[in-house]
Amino acid sequence: MTTTDLSSHTPMMRQYLTLKQEAPTMLLFYRMGDFYEMFYDDAVKTARLLNLTLTNRGKSAGEPIPMAGVPVHAMEQYLARLVQMGESVAICEQIGDPATSKGIVERQIVRTVTPGTLTDENLLPSNSDRPLLAIYLPTKGRNKKYGLAWMNLASGEFKVNECTDEQFETEVHRIAPAEIITADSFKLSLNYDVAYSKTADWHFELSAAQEKLCDHYGVDNLSAFGIDELSNATIAAGALLSYVENTQKRNLSHIKPLQLDDIQEYLILDPVTRKNLEITQTISGETSPTLFSLLDHCHTPMGSRLLRRFLHHPLRHNAPIKERQLCVQAFYDHHIARSFDDPISLFEKFLKSTPDIERIATRIALSSVRPKELAALRDTLSSLPQLNQIIYEHFSDTPAILKLQEALNLAPQLADLLQRAIAEEPSTMIRDGGVIATGFDSELDELRSLSNDNGEFLLQLESREREATGIANLRVEYNRVHGFFIEVSKGQIDKVPAEYRRRQTLKNVERYITPELKEWEDKILSAKERCLSREKWLFEQIITELQTYVDPMHKTSEALAQLDVYMALAQHAYLNQWVAPELVEGPIIKITQGRHPIVERTIERFTPNDCQLDPLRRMLLITGPNMGGKSTYMRQTALIVLLARIGSFVPATAAQVGLIDRIFTRIGAADDLAGGRSTFMVEMTEAATILASSTPNSLVLMDEIGRGTSTYDGLSLAWAIACRLLTHNQALVLFATHYFELTRLAEQFDHVANVHLSAAESPQGLVFLHEVKNGPASRSYGIQVAQRAGIPMAVIRQAKRELNNLEMSAEDRPQLDLFSLPEEELNEQANDDHIELKALKEALSAIDPDALSPREALDVLYQLKNQFEEH
Repeated sequence: MTTTDLSSHTPMMRQYLTLKQEAPTMLLFYRMGDFYEMFYDDAVKTARLLNLTLTNRGKSAGEPIPMAGVPVHAMEQYLARLVQMGESVAICEQIGDPATSKGIVERQIVRTVTPGTLTDENLLPSNSDRPLLAIYLPTKGRNKKYGLAWMNLASGEFKVNECTDEQFETEVHRIAPAEIITADSFKLSLNYDVAYSKTADWHFELSAAQEKLCDHYGVDNLSAFGIDELSNATIAAGALLSYVENTQKRNLSHIKPLQLDDIQEYLILDPVTRKNLEITQTISGETSPTLFSLLDHCHTPMGSRLLRRFLHHPLRHNAPIKERQLCVQAFYDHHIARSFDDPISLFEKFLKSTPDIERIATRIALSSVRPKELAALRDTLSSLPQLNQIIYEHFSDTPAILKLQEALNLAPQLADLLQRAIAEEPSTMIRDGGVIATGFDSELDELRSLSNDNGEFLLQLESREREATGIANLRVEYNRVHGFFIEVSKGQIDKVPAEYRRRQTLKNVERYITPELKEWEDKILSAKERCLSREKWLFEQIITELQTYVDPMHKTSEALAQLDVYMALAQHAYLNQWVAPELVEGPIIKITQGRHPIVERTIERFTPNDCQLDPLRRMLLITGPNMGGKSTYMRQTALIVLLARIGSFVPATAAQVGLIDRIFTRIGAADDLAGGRSTFMVEMTEAATILASSTPNSLVLMDEIGRGTSTYDGLSLAWAIACRLLTHNQALVLFATHYFELTRLAEQFDHVANVHLSAAESPQGLVFLHEVKNGPASRSYGIQVAQRAGIPMAVIRQAKRELNNLEMSAEDRPQLDLFSLPEEELNEQANDDHIELKALKEALSAIDPDALSPREALDVLYQLKNQFEEH
């Protein structure tokens, strides 16, 4: 519901609708006591998304008010579900005191939660980042590059770059944002499933962006960030910072200095390649089994997130990779010599108890950290000196690991503060009390003593008054209406001292109050409230002091994440017999007995194979039967290259990997129904991208190109594409095909070699050997594969006849009538009948009727009928 005239509404609805105008595109959670309520369209939408009960709350402006709500204590779980659906939510809190407010309680939107601005522990996935990306493209001028700026609010990372239209989609998939921000008037054409948000056009102006960034970092100009020549990226960064400030409504001091993210540092993986290689998501969209799920032996969430970033950002240059590899090697060597008290065991013990320091530090900066997180941080910091000692004793010969030790030397004042200030087992929320440690604040200790020890004080007072007055049955009591009082029976009234003041008269007793009891009562009745208030104030002071350590804590987190990743990679390499690849200069891939890292874990026996590509052997033409292992062989080569370029060991007995700038894959295709593209169109689009962008340092995987059209069209295209890759692009290419005519390319080009995946026929049928051998395959075995798949024997028999017809027919003969049976083939028909009868007997002999249930027997009968029935 939208309206500008609010005069006809009730006061509460006027307040609600005024606040709603501040966040018109978001769902508004409006705090009312113990519930967050939604009204009007927000209520209808939220009730549908969360399966809530939709009710009405009276009328306003003469119309019923749709309403739905969620309890305050359960708000976060509902919020998490909404954010996962791509929704954004504005949180409106009561900032006034209901007890003292006259009329409507004052309320205010205190924060907005969008898919890209999550910082709450319960809303964030622990092992992946949720960046927020701003995109800018000028409509005028000669600079037609996209300006990209992205921020990981949970860690404070803030990066920018610029890219061309051809690079744009690849860059967005590399960044993998949870939310994309554009100007109101900008129409973005992008095939990426993510939440999209808009912000005012004026935020995307150069002067406004520069002013915003300079003001945030407290500088006069942006020269120190190295983005003077990147005006489009600067504009995107300024707009992004404005959006985050508007949504968070709190201090953003934890945001790190703006960093230029140079595309040239990374081995480029386009969206199709990321999908085909199943790096962090399977082709069907599952999170396992993937390369990431296989390697993620990390013990900390920071380590898992860093490993994910490594996999999606393989490096192009050798120097930083070699540094990583040396770190992995150091942990690998300790795995080999492992004992009970070795550094690996000590590292594991420490990391398993380490909380998410990166995100805790961020929540400290945002003043949203919880007491239990500080307790976990305290316990980890107290163990850091021990970890430093382990590094010094066992990794002093690995400079890269020793360098990380500097970041682990946090100021001892930080650990001391947490040790003194936070209770051993604090409450979950500060509002529950019991967070600040005893002895940290004398005033708090006194208030706690008052609220906790009131029974002892009353007993002492009662004993003193009995002795002073001589009234043996005098009692000190309490009730909610009259508070604390001294009760004296009617018969003892004459002994009551003059300083007693009558509080209440009953039939048999009189109740009194004394100045001492009144003073103590005032203290007690307010002690708990004052105790919670004091504790809240102290907690805020502690957070303020901790905020000065946010940057060192982030550096400590980064160091621990790196150690965690290196140890995880070393562990996997040790357990699975992986080796350290040799990193060389130039476009070279030489793999000895390579294996597919995922497939080798899912089958009993994996057949390893060699692969060699270099400037003198640029293309391998791969032939062989379907299901023979061609796609697995190509994918394992790409994955081994990817692993080598992140600093990992690889599944092989030896490997040399050179300077690879990109990996392209054209493996399989499906109709793009939403985009209106056929399988063949998708295939050609991907091929066009490869031909336009691959270089002599690129690895290209081409699987069955040209199969989506007629045989002659497909063969011609496959031939031409292969030639172009050889003569123009000069890339390193694995080219799998069923067009045997292509194998003649090896006769025309010196840089082409034929290899095939071997198979053999046996009495039991076709056997796939999965071995890569030199030379082209002798045949395709397509009909044998179809027979193994369960195609009926009648179909198999006819396919064999037509194959013979096609193989025997000359080019100048007219098209055969595929539906007629020539006289000369009658003998072959009889022979086929004999083969079919033999196959039927073998199938029947393999069945044990006594072992079958009635249902299983019926299923077997249907299978035999389908396989041997004439069609």
